[in-house]
Amino acid sequence: MPTITTKDGVEIFYKDWGRGQPIVFSHGWPLSADDWDAQMLFFLNLGFRVIAHDRRGHGRSTQTGDGHDMDHYAADLAAVTAHLDLKNAIHVGHSTGGGEVVHYVAGHESRVLKAAIISAVPPLMVKTDANPNGLPKKVFDDFQVALAANRSGFYRDIAAGPFYNYNRPGAKPSEATIQNWWRQGMMGGAKAHYDGIVAFSQTDFTEDLKKITVPVLVMHSEDDQIVSYVAAGPLSAKLLKHGTLKTYKGFPHGMPTTEAATINADLLAFIRG
Repeated sequence: MPTITTKDGVEIFYKDWGRGQPIVFSHGWPLSADDWDAQMLFFLNLGFRVIAHDRRGHGRSTQTGDGHDMDHYAADLAAVTAHLDLKNAIHVGHSTGGGEVVHYVAGHESRVLKAAIISAVPPLMVKTDANPNGLPKKVFDDFQVALAANRSGFYRDIAAGPFYNYNRPGAKPSEATIQNWWRQGMMGGAKAHYDGIVAFSQTDFTEDLKKITVPVLVMHSEDDQIVSYVAAGPLSAKLLKHGTLKTYKGFPHGMPTTEAATINADLLAFIRG
C-alpha cells in the first residue's frame, strides 16, 4: 500500500488515482479515505486526479499514541502533498477533515488553488463566552466516556442515528451505510479517536480562516445534528476573505454519502467556476 513516513515516524496511507487537476480529500472523524468513495470515483471519471489519505491513527495509517491534534493533522497532510509534489490543488474536507483543510491551507496556500469544507467543524465547536452557540464541553466529554466504555457500540449508535439523520421521523436507514461507517471507525485506533474528540471540538480555527485568500466553498446543512449549522458554516463563510456559503435543508452531517449526487454536482460547479 502506498504510504509516506512523517518526520516523527508515522506511516500515512494514501490513495492517488488518475491524472490531471488534483483534488485532495480529508475525511471526518473517526473514518478513513474510504469515506470519499462516491466523490473520488465521480471526479476520477471526469478526468481529475484524486488523492485521499487516512489520518494518523485512522484507517490504514499507523496507530500512534500521540500527535492527535490539528497541528499534526495539517503537517501530515502537508507531507503527503509535498511527497506527491501537488501544486494548484483543490482541497476538500468533511467535518474534522474540514478543520484539517482550513489549518493546512492557512499555512500552505502557495500549493492551493481552491478549497471546500463540508459539514465542517470550524470556526469552533465547543461553547465559550465568545462562541455562545457552540455545544457545552460536557457533550464532548461524554463522547470520550462512551468511546472508552464501548467503542463498537458507540460507533454503531452514531451511524444508525444522528450522523445520517436516520433517527429522524420517516427516515429509511441503510444497513450497508451504517456498517461501512462502523467498519471504517473500527479500523482505526481507540487512542487516536479518543484524543481526536478534543482536536475537533476545542480547536479554534478563527485566525486560520482569516488568513486564507483562495476561494473557499462552505457547504453545510441546517439539519446537521453533529456540527451545528448556527455555530459553523455561516460563521466560517463570514471569516473567509473569499468564502461562499451553500446551505442545504434536511441533509444530514454525512451528506457526501447519502446526498452524493447533489454534493458532487455542487463541488464540480465550484471547481469549474
